[in-house]
Amino acid sequence: MSNSIRTAIVGFGSVAEKMHAPLIDVCPDLDLVASVERRTNRCEELYSGVTTYRSLEELLDADVADLIVITTPNEFHFPMAMQCLDAGKHVVVDKPVTIYSHEAEALNKKADEKGLICSVFHNRRYDGDFMTLQKLVREGDLGDLVYLESHFDRFRPDVSENWREKEVPGNGITYDLGAHLIDQVILLFGLPNWIQADIRKQRKGAVADDYFDITMDYGSLKARVTAGALVNAPTPKFLLLGKNGSYQKFGLDVQEAEFKLGKKPEGPDWGVETEEKWGKLFLSEEIKLYETIPGDYRILYQNVADAILKGSDLFIKIPQAISVLKIIEASFLSSKDKRTITKEEGNW
Repeated sequence: MSNSIRTAIVGFGSVAEKMHAPLIDVCPDLDLVASVERRTNRCEELYSGVTTYRSLEELLDADVADLIVITTPNEFHFPMAMQCLDAGKHVVVDKPVTIYSHEAEALNKKADEKGLICSVFHNRRYDGDFMTLQKLVREGDLGDLVYLESHFDRFRPDVSENWREKEVPGNGITYDLGAHLIDQVILLFGLPNWIQADIRKQRKGAVADDYFDITMDYGSLKARVTAGALVNAPTPKFLLLGKNGSYQKFGLDVQEAEFKLGKKPEGPDWGVETEEKWGKLFLSEEIKLYETIPGDYRILYQNVADAILKGSDLFIKIPQAISVLKIIEASFLSSKDKRTITKEEGNW
């Protein structure tokens, strides 16, 4: 292909409207041409040149898109992605990609057979705080590392009407936020030797898990990822401990808040965090601010476009998502049985 990649979004909910569509719109190599919406024409109203379809089948029959982005609830990811690959379309699927690791393995096999790009929307790889953490680990300023604590806490005491909080496959906070945090730890340190998890429903009336605490073992280093819906006090987004000092960072990446305000993801100031939000380095004789690298979710879609148009290496590959899913599956088993799950047993 020499022209822009014709791109369609399947499922135009809040995340698609506030995040996916703007990111696709500003990517010079992608052309947003279609959306699949059951009842509304919202994408068409917001972006000129977009045609609305009422089903994925109708979209595929029209053959108007080369790349299809799937942002539906988790239970529909696998059948829809497989349908798109069978139709010869490149695919980006919202994380965690599928509910079960064997489904992701089937998608990976199908994409390989067809010679198609199939990627996962792991946007949190491009949070400024995580990119800063990667820099710290890479440069070794803290010396030999012994502990990482990663939080994604919120205060949402009432159960909502969102599908993630209903009795549906792939619901809950572990599939939602756990997928991000586990993916980040694997990027930093590789696959763990073993994991141990505590997954709970803490709020009254909750039918989906709303709390997790997962330990990932790396021998001399331990990583802990946790999130809850009843946290109404500041907790560090990241706490990294090493033999030469520590790094502590509060607050979420600024991009999501900017998307919610309707800001367009463009210009050099996108994703830039103000100095008062920077994390701190605690060294033996000083405490100093450590500048946060600007976050940039735009990297994700540009990389997908480059992989399709130029054969560039794809940054977010399905085998990586399979490892995350296997650890999520092991985490539910660990919590249920109250025991450790090893790499060999979990087969990640």
